[in-house]
Amino acid sequence: MSELPTRGAVFWPVGTGDSTTIVIDDDTVMQVDLHDMAKADSDDAPEVAVVDELIASLPVRDGKPYLAVFALTHADKDHCLGFADLLSAVTIGELWATPRLWREYTEGGAEDELCEDAKAFQAEAERRVEAIKAAVADNVDPASGDRLLVIGYDTEHSRHAYDELPDRYKSGPGKLISTLDFEDTTGRFEAFIHAPFADDAAAARNETSLAMQIVLQDESGITGKMLLFGDLAHDTIMKVFDYSEAHDRDQRVEWDLLLAPHHCSKRVMYLRTLDGDEVVQQDVLDAFERNQLPGAVIVSSSAVIPDEDEDGKNPPHKMAFDRYSEVADEVLVTMEWLGVSEPSPIVFGVTAEGAGIVRDAFVELAATEAFSHSSQTIETRLTKVIASATTVAKAVSKGPSAAATGSDRVRDVTTADRGGETAPQTVGFGK
Repeated sequence: MSELPTRGAVFWPVGTGDSTTIVIDDDTVMQVDLHDMAKADSDDAPEVAVVDELIASLPVRDGKPYLAVFALTHADKDHCLGFADLLSAVTIGELWATPRLWREYTEGGAEDELCEDAKAFQAEAERRVEAIKAAVADNVDPASGDRLLVIGYDTEHSRHAYDELPDRYKSGPGKLISTLDFEDTTGRFEAFIHAPFADDAAAARNETSLAMQIVLQDESGITGKMLLFGDLAHDTIMKVFDYSEAHDRDQRVEWDLLLAPHHCSKRVMYLRTLDGDEVVQQDVLDAFERNQLPGAVIVSSSAVIPDEDEDGKNPPHKMAFDRYSEVADEVLVTMEWLGVSEPSPIVFGVTAEGAGIVRDAFVELAATEAFSHSSQTIETRLTKVIASATTVAKAVSKGPSAAATGSDRVRDVTTADRGGETAPQTVGFGK
């Protein structure tokens, strides 16, 4: 590979949780979910905060770190931990929120089940609704830092204040987004929304996850396509594929990279019968397979895959990993990429030469001291994010439980907050 990518996505090694940073250019960065392990309910959690390192990698606008968009797929703790700290230190130009939290706040005590960061996200979303309404009344655009996009349709929408917002501040399944914080990103970035569906408005929180295809495009026209499904399970994922294919939108479910839904959960492709048997549902695996592009990879944002599954255990599940391995040639796990004892961030990049995983030569370079003093042709926004994610990875590997080894150590570090047991070298893309 003769050139380094400047556009791509970084999947941080943060245990079983999601922290995905998408770099469109040096000034435009999007964050999808956040899981700050330093705030996890575990004595073994690393001391280095994901939020601190993310902030250090962001561009600065008007003297303050700037994040164009923060998108929350759903309000589970392993997807929003650290949001309040991020909000206090960063100008977040635009929030992407689904209607689910508004519903939970009107269902008598449901908000008590939310973590403090989820409550902080909802409070900020509600503040932005009022800021937008005030701006509209004054016939001006809301300022960056006050903007909001509500994605999805709730059958109870009329009960919530966001219902009064103009259509510009709403989106949903079947719609294309090519602006971030009111900046036109056509030809560089677009997100096609697949879910949440209106029919799932009252479903379990996971089934109201924001799901989308994100397309990054190089100046040469080469694209890289990522499918992000949050914590959706089999039935909702199949609705996405069935609807897209039935309406000639096959290109909207194509993927170079699939982020394994719900951290490699077996509920994506297994049905548990009344007899307790786990029966594979081949239709979703076939849908993944027929829509993958050449050289496609699957990423599991999770702890190390266990040697065997146990009833009642949270994901990741070996059963799911094994099925994904039959779909794609590579299934990469964030907490074991390039080594269980010292994982590295997984980086997906797009250049004129193609789209794919950035291989270890460049990822290792990003962690070196010399990297931070390298030339501007090397030190881009993407490489700064890689360096920050690598710092977090090193903290994981040198945490208090470093005396233990292998998958047991990694699981000890990363599962408590999910409820306990329950020298620049050539960059290689593709395989």
